Amino acid sequence: METRKSWRDIALTILLATVVAGTLDITDACLWWGITKGVPPERIFQSVASGLLGKAAYKGGAQTAALGLALHFAIMAVMVAVYVLASQRLKVLTRRPVPMGLGYGAATYVVMNYVVLPLSQVGPRGPFVLPSFINGLAAHLFLVGLTIALIASSREKMTSTA
Repeated sequence: METRKSWRDIALTILLATVVAGTLDITDACLWWGITKGVPPERIFQSVASGLLGKAAYKGGAQTAALGLALHFAIMAVMVAVYVLASQRLKVLTRRPVPMGLGYGAATYVVMNYVVLPLSQVGPRGPFVLPSFINGLAAHLFLVGLTIALIASSREKMTSTA
């Protein structure tokens, strides 16, 4: 017999997956842009803040970098919460974490790049660059979607046997 998860278990799953997936994703961004373009982490964080502040984010120093980092984790928390809460009703999300996580990663990539960013203050996109596209999509597939699904699945198993 299946039992409903406590809000505490759900919240801990969301927190854990947010920290892990958020850290992996932002680390990828810092490494990718740092290695390929020499962009320092502060600038990466400011680019996240530019979604809210526009170009002014790049003039705000450490304050807008901190805002960008906080926004990154807030966005990740929403992505995680959607998956974890959906998994409470759609058990396939935790029973088949690999295909479901990869699918969710693809969905988050599409939503972020073709809905959220165009509606933000970031400004126009640059030209299509295949290596950047591949890195961004791979990060969402493996570091975001798959990570969220595997954590949700493992927490589901842990809490259902407790």
